Amino acid sequence: MAEATAAWNAGRGTPTSPGRAPAADLPPGHTVPTVLEVLRRLGSGPRGLTETEADERAARSGENRATTRRDSSWTRLFVRSLRDPFTTVLACLGVVSAAVTAWGTASVILLLVLVSCALRASGEHRADRSTAALRELVATTATVVRRAHEQAAPADREIPVDALVPGDVIRLGPGDLVPADVRLLRSIGLTVHQAALTGESAPVAKFADDLPGTADDLTKTSYGLPGITSVLTKTSYGLPGTADDLARTAAHLTKIADDLPGTAADPTKTPDGVPGAAAGGVFDPPHLCFQGSSVVSGSATAVVTATGARTRFALAHARASSGPRTSAFDRSVHGISWFLIRFMLLTPPLVLMANAALRGRGLETLPFAVAVAVGLTPEMLPVLVTLCLARGAAPLARAHGVIVRRLPALHDLGAVDVLCVDKTGTLTQDRPVVDRALGPDGRNDPGVLHWAAVSAWWTLQLGDLPRPDALDEAILDAADEDELTAYDGVAAVPFAPDRRHATAVVRTPGRLGTHTLAVKGDVSSVLARCALADDERERLLALAARQAGTGARVLAVATSERAARGRPYTPADVRGLTFLGLITLRDALAPTAVDALEVLTGRGVEVKVLTGDHPGTAVRACLDLGVPVAEGAVLTAEDVDALTAAELVEAAARTTVFARCTPDHKARITAALRGAGHTVGFLGDGVNDLPALRTADVGIAPRGAADVVRDAADLVLAGKDLGAVAHAVDAGRRAGDNIATYLRVTLSSNLGNVLAMLCAGLLLPFLPMLPAQVLTQNLCFDAAQLAFARHRPHPRVPDRPTVLDPRRLLRFITGFGVLNAVADLATFGILAPASHGPGSGNGEAVFHGGWFTENLLTQAAVMVVLSVGRRPALSRRPGPVVWAATSLAAVGLALPFSPLGPALGLAAPPAVYYPLLGAVLLVYAGGLLAVRTRRLRLRRRADADAADGGRARATVRGGTAAPR
Repeated sequence: MAEATAAWNAGRGTPTSPGRAPAADLPPGHTVPTVLEVLRRLGSGPRGLTETEADERAARSGENRATTRRDSSWTRLFVRSLRDPFTTVLACLGVVSAAVTAWGTASVILLLVLVSCALRASGEHRADRSTAALRELVATTATVVRRAHEQAAPADREIPVDALVPGDVIRLGPGDLVPADVRLLRSIGLTVHQAALTGESAPVAKFADDLPGTADDLTKTSYGLPGITSVLTKTSYGLPGTADDLARTAAHLTKIADDLPGTAADPTKTPDGVPGAAAGGVFDPPHLCFQGSSVVSGSATAVVTATGARTRFALAHARASSGPRTSAFDRSVHGISWFLIRFMLLTPPLVLMANAALRGRGLETLPFAVAVAVGLTPEMLPVLVTLCLARGAAPLARAHGVIVRRLPALHDLGAVDVLCVDKTGTLTQDRPVVDRALGPDGRNDPGVLHWAAVSAWWTLQLGDLPRPDALDEAILDAADEDELTAYDGVAAVPFAPDRRHATAVVRTPGRLGTHTLAVKGDVSSVLARCALADDERERLLALAARQAGTGARVLAVATSERAARGRPYTPADVRGLTFLGLITLRDALAPTAVDALEVLTGRGVEVKVLTGDHPGTAVRACLDLGVPVAEGAVLTAEDVDALTAAELVEAAARTTVFARCTPDHKARITAALRGAGHTVGFLGDGVNDLPALRTADVGIAPRGAADVVRDAADLVLAGKDLGAVAHAVDAGRRAGDNIATYLRVTLSSNLGNVLAMLCAGLLLPFLPMLPAQVLTQNLCFDAAQLAFARHRPHPRVPDRPTVLDPRRLLRFITGFGVLNAVADLATFGILAPASHGPGSGNGEAVFHGGWFTENLLTQAAVMVVLSVGRRPALSRRPGPVVWAATSLAAVGLALPFSPLGPALGLAAPPAVYYPLLGAVLLVYAGGLLAVRTRRLRLRRRADADAADGGRARATVRGGTAAPR
């Protein structure tokens, strides 16, 4: 026990080490310690700690915080932004430019670096402040029993959760968050919600009884759950029959095992939709509650066994924080960056050597070589990426409550083609609803619902319960309250874990001298108290099993008429019942889930469900939402464990539902999907989702998620709303398309110019362009391209993932870059005679002026054709890119004639040059249109083939959809 519990030595008050497992980590067969043993080892008692003891332990154990996260300062975020590959390269080129006294070049480059880093740091700092404000919305106090001194009487106090220490005695009530790992001392009807830890959607019963058995004793089940696979090993008080009857019941369960998703011998596959022992694992012991869970109903007094970094919640977070992940955006940008970096590093030496060998020029060409390298660099990329993503993130926060904590994550979300979600709270709400009321013949019978509601209502009124549990609440919501209040309540025998049913005793108006017992609860428990033949009981168990096998939760309802009496009713009176029927319940669907799933599917995003729930429950929710699930498209944790890494990659692609998942399973499945080449998003809110959240390309969490989950997420939602995710996907794809378009335009144009300058440098007796001219041209082009941050993409852009594929992009820029270089070389052929003809003046300045004009005009043409050409330009008003391209062309035409022209070494070419230049531009634009049209045709054909394949897969899935 000393190694399993967060023990406290009474003599020294020394806590266990942070790496030691909590009390839940008991090996199979290990005897559960008694309450007295736990209190003795913690150096505490039912009267709680004194203030002095609490202060001493707080000094040694520290604050009760799962993490010690500290929000990054603006300065830290600014420095972190410098690690971007392009930013680093630009900074290095700026330093080199300053070293060769090219102060203009150095100033422009370093200004771009500062602006980019400042914009990115400001956006992420605002997101950090928003998530810090969300943390303040979480409850921060707990009710603790403490004494002023040894002789003082214990008193309840509200203290900050951070001040709890091991050994503190706390009170828990409905709606409370469990503030630490605790061992129950006393409890009344306690059920807790552990979805944040295990993913199971149903509340779990907890009780403080000292169990004489072992930690893996599964003889007690949660209230209101069928528990058909549970084999009763003990006779409850008032249970009719003998041990032989129970043995026969177990035999009945074995006979119908084939109808269940699991078997009676396999407690991890129960048909009630609640994980068994293996699914919940360390969170199963009924006498323990864990930080991160919440109280649904009942009340309890408990002693704190572990706080801070020693809680199960914190240990799971520590495992999930093992290392940073590389996002899809990072991988794409790094692939492009290193290609360009290698090219830029080779360019200056090649220029220097070629000029030295062929033209006898030495180090005087170094500024030109540096300018050529700068010319290849998309200087505005960091600034434009930040602007595009920030413009996409701002309306998301205002209109849809989506906080983008890491700006590149918005681009990654646009590239997502697989979205993994937990079922509970995302596809479904955290509450059940009544599905059907069935009579003994399996047909609909409203009377069954009526008597179930009578039992729920009067048990709540007379049983001294603070509020109904989730299943009772669902039954009451489906019933007519006026019919319930028509009865006179007499007595109630509330639910107890050993009985697994609840009984209300009512008096029917007009029937004096008669009381009616209305009983509802676990199917096997209620049937054992009904007057039925063995074959009839077996038939009804099979009926319940078939309903449970569809993913529904099942309750049995029975009544009995008794003569009125004055003495109290006890559990022993619940016998000889008349079986009325079954109530089946399913998870309530999230109100926006159906529409959001339809939108996401139309956007090419495949939704996969990773849940800790039973596979039947998950499949049922998917079918209710219209998500097709093919035969064989469901895997359980046991199936995943049996697969190798390579096999899991293949299986994950064809699987829709992963059930019984532990945190490690979710992370492994997410990694397998990424290994298959998918860009994966993960939406989760519990500590059990942390590993997968960090493994995915994009981690998404709702506002109500645990602190550590929100801190780990890239996007934070105002609520668990898939509709907000769909809006974020659209925003990410529009921003991603603008970034990709900018890269296609700038890299293809820059590559063409660099190739042309390298060739011209070897063919001409003078430098084809002076360093100042190269930088001025780059500055004009870069300024114009800022319009891409406000570009309106084609309406169909959000229909498919905007994947920034480095190989495809490099093929694109190579093809268009060569086309641009050909246009430049044709311009050289025109400028050579024009610059030395009559009236040409300074031939070198004329050449520079003519090529400067041609460069800006071709760059303007590239901007228009590659960004606006996806549909006829006349179908809408000119956008920011068209106006920016027009301005760029005007600057190219006017600058050589302006007073600034001579200062830059530019002279206006003769008039004969312009008609020839116009002809070159027309041929160039025609070539751009032809190449672009061919690429779009091939792209549409590929999209159509992919859509046909998707429809074929959906048809196959829809035709055979069935739970395993």
